[in-house]
Amino acid sequence: MRGGGLLVAGTTSDAGKSVVTAGICRWLVRQGVKVAPFKGQNMSLNSYVTREGAEIGRAQAMQAQAARLEPSALMNPVLLKPGSDRSSQVVLMGRPVGELSARGYHGGRQQALLGTVVECLEELRATHDAVICEGAGSPAEINLRRNDIVNMGIARAARFPVLVVGDIDRGGVFAQFFGTTALLAAEDQELVAGYLVNKFRGDVTLLEPGLDMLYGLTGRRTFGVLPYAHGLGIDEEDGLRVSLRGAVRESVVAPPVGEDVLRVAVCAVPLMSNFTDVDALAAEPGVVVRFVDRPEELADADLVVVPGTRGTVRALAWLRERGLAEALVRRAAEGRPVLGICGGFQALGERIEDEVESRAGEVDGLGLLPVAVRFAVEKTLTRPAGEALGERVDGYEIHHGVADVRGGEPFLDGCRVGAVWGTHWHGSLESDGFRRAFLREVARAAGRRFVPAPGTSFAALREEQLDRLGDLIEQHADTDALWKLIESGRPGGLPFVPPGAP
Repeated sequence: MRGGGLLVAGTTSDAGKSVVTAGICRWLVRQGVKVAPFKGQNMSLNSYVTREGAEIGRAQAMQAQAARLEPSALMNPVLLKPGSDRSSQVVLMGRPVGELSARGYHGGRQQALLGTVVECLEELRATHDAVICEGAGSPAEINLRRNDIVNMGIARAARFPVLVVGDIDRGGVFAQFFGTTALLAAEDQELVAGYLVNKFRGDVTLLEPGLDMLYGLTGRRTFGVLPYAHGLGIDEEDGLRVSLRGAVRESVVAPPVGEDVLRVAVCAVPLMSNFTDVDALAAEPGVVVRFVDRPEELADADLVVVPGTRGTVRALAWLRERGLAEALVRRAAEGRPVLGICGGFQALGERIEDEVESRAGEVDGLGLLPVAVRFAVEKTLTRPAGEALGERVDGYEIHHGVADVRGGEPFLDGCRVGAVWGTHWHGSLESDGFRRAFLREVARAAGRRFVPAPGTSFAALREEQLDRLGDLIEQHADTDALWKLIESGRPGGLPFVPPGAP
């Protein structure tokens, strides 16, 4: 017997599809339902490596955690990783299969992948009671509908009801709900069951007349009004404006244990990937994390992080153009802490030979670490574990660059010279003991009387956030009606809202 399901679509990007999908998964699993998340096609530079060595979007890995499942490539069969404004690397079933322009992908390649996407969804349905699908962007992107495999295309293939999420904090949510529905073809409109308002502030009774009018206009009900919830900076896709403003990054969760705070500046390099690496730093009491793009912003930083990037050579040029490269070299000479992760680690090395990512050939790095990097066609996708600073460390690797470490002290897979560290390992700072040991090293080098809190558990904090998402659904959505949708499909008699798709 195939499990039921639901597609969570959105009126816009960053409407809250990822967190609503995670919230529904957490609510269902707490009810004893075996549920899995799914997103047919994802565009994101924030990715994750599954145990079997497949690369998927971090949002789907987070949703799998919400469902208390091990992440799988089945949950995100197609991942697009932008390399420029016009092209992306296509990752199919967790493995890169080529680089395509937007026109080349949407011009035919995308539709050819529909069979694979549907097969993955059906495999999940065969082994779970319910599958909660996340859409992408908006289902009313009428220029892309013909080849769609992630919004109404997958909903129609699976006959799943569609719940449309709108961000009322941005304004215009009634127009967005109505317009989204009215721009869909009649066959697609049949699957749109109703709406969910996200990020509402204030007295919900003031909203009710508008919801009643929306029902009168569309014949579709609103399944809940979720209040604005602070501190949910959970792994979204590339909503940098949204994700980087989560309380995990901008608020001190508790007073510092020592006498000083620790200030961390993250260089906001182009095509920044897996910027979620610094979430674990920001979760520490007394650690303040901010993203910067000017050299003067490094002046008072106790630690500067050069994060991962999908374009190492481009990031190097950007660092030099902005004057940040010179500031980093000066910091290293002064013995002030710098950490490079993945592409950031590569940039801190002496030389890069790239005929794969940028095809720029040989490029000088910043020369802060004795490392030469050669880009390989085959992508490294692993889940390493090891030890550093006397503590166990777990991480994951996603990179084409192969590092030849020629000196320094060993540091994970990279090295350390003075107060400059470099590694390809993403996620290493989520290992609590290692993170605390690393921060003690940073505080010592920076001359700060900062003391890491002894009991901070990043995994526990993440679980608390996922439970809060489940609480939002349980307390502010009509869960009986939601379950009926998931189990039985769309309600009958939903009217057509003109004009429909052009």
